[in-house]
Amino acid sequence: MEHSTDHKNIDLYDFQLDVINKRAQGRILWQPRIGCWFEDKEFAKEELPGVFKGMSLVEVYKELGCSNRIYEYNDCFQAVDDSSIVRKEIKHSELETEYIIETPVGAINCIIMGNTSNSGTFPKKWWVEDEDDLSVMSYVLAHQTWVWREDIYQKIYEKWGRIGAPAIFMPRVNIQYLYLDIMGVENAVYMLSDYQEEVEAFFEVLEKNQEQMIEVINQSPIQMIDFGDNLHCGMLPPCYVEEYIIPAYQRRCDLLHKAGKFVYSHWDGNTKTILKYARQTGLDGIEAITPKPQGDVTLKEVKEALGDMWLIDGIAAILFDERYTVEELKEQVKECIELFAPNLILGISDELSSTGDIERVRMVGEMVDEYNRNII
Repeated sequence: MEHSTDHKNIDLYDFQLDVINKRAQGRILWQPRIGCWFEDKEFAKEELPGVFKGMSLVEVYKELGCSNRIYEYNDCFQAVDDSSIVRKEIKHSELETEYIIETPVGAINCIIMGNTSNSGTFPKKWWVEDEDDLSVMSYVLAHQTWVWREDIYQKIYEKWGRIGAPAIFMPRVNIQYLYLDIMGVENAVYMLSDYQEEVEAFFEVLEKNQEQMIEVINQSPIQMIDFGDNLHCGMLPPCYVEEYIIPAYQRRCDLLHKAGKFVYSHWDGNTKTILKYARQTGLDGIEAITPKPQGDVTLKEVKEALGDMWLIDGIAAILFDERYTVEELKEQVKECIELFAPNLILGISDELSSTGDIERVRMVGEMVDEYNRNII
């Protein structure tokens, strides 16, 4: 059809599904995440530049003519505690909030801090600090069920429309859940060393909880399922990857593939020493692998590791900053397409920063449209 290679004039919802199901005649999707850039400016009450002045994030995407990976659909899946669990929230100050979970086997709490430079938060105190806290968290996970919220799905669809197909990221897997959700890296490493049996029992409870979520996912219309793990080789010795990550990934992928889902995982930061495991995971692809000059791998090394797996993203985020030339950005875009298309959803590894040039996003979109025209 006319304009079939122009992102501004096609249904990007259907096109995304065509791409991942290999119905796109070799064309690729341009799907950069620019939420960080937008939210940082919004938080700082900074006016958007040029034609984007006064626009919402949805309007910015429409103006750029590119797709969004819409992870807001995560909110459609909700964990529901049973009646034995009581949650409380105490606001200690404008920037400090304490969260408390009370159960029949004990109580745990965490303290979350905001900051004055952006909308992000960080833990001042983690949920789990010892084996007793871990037992309480195990109780919580064992007494939850997952539900689908159709009303939220419809609300998000109303907001984003056809800019992209729905996507979600699952809760983190075993080791990463300890690191980033409940304990912190140092505490988790010591806990696994000193209380291996108890930690592995917790992993079993966590996996059963997440398998219940997968049952709900498999009955949903969401096709793109990400493991939002933020794998980084600096925190993952090979023994952890082999013993914990890969078996859990394989089990998850088997369940999701039975329902025809497209499954990938978020690996960012430095990935050089874990890329060799990519093809053992059962994943269809990997999101956000960060190439040089930002990460520690070249795109050729990524291709060698992934083989025919999909790459989601692939362009180093810092190349959108003005300290790098437009030609340097163009060269990486061309290399990424040459190496990975058509098994490629091109994007930014992993988001446009607050100092990025938004017009470079438009430029890459024009390069993708030109590539797709040549393919057709």
